[in-house]
Amino acid sequence: QVQLVESGGGLVQAGGSLRLSCAASGRTFNNLAMAWFRQPPGKEREFVAAISRSGFRWSGPSTHYADGVKGRFTISRDNSKNTVYLQMISLKAEDTAVYYCAATSSDDNYNRGDYDYWGQGTQVTVSS
Repeated sequence: QVQLVESGGGLVQAGGSLRLSCAASGRTFNNLAMAWFRQPPGKEREFVAAISRSGFRWSGPSTHYADGVKGRFTISRDNSKNTVYLQMISLKAEDTAVYYCAATSSDDNYNRGDYDYWGQGTQVTVSS
């Protein structure tokens, strides 16, 4: 089993920044591919960003982003802290959502159904 705990959400003005954190426990973190999803009010949960497992590519973990966040959001991982981050800049009102951390055991997964483990979510509200 993998436990995921998100933190760092809050209220921010449009154009501002936030950094979300997700602490993982229960399995070797290096062997987990990690992702962030979000669920805007009244909408389906959607993919935001993913980062691959560590130690499986000579060039280091790869990242993948939804089109709407490219250039504004950055996903990263710190294996020494078993933590994945989502740095968000230039936030917009449409970024308002509950943000979820997710984990799975294989790379290159960008669909909700591909992930086995989920955190409880953290609210991000961007005021315009």
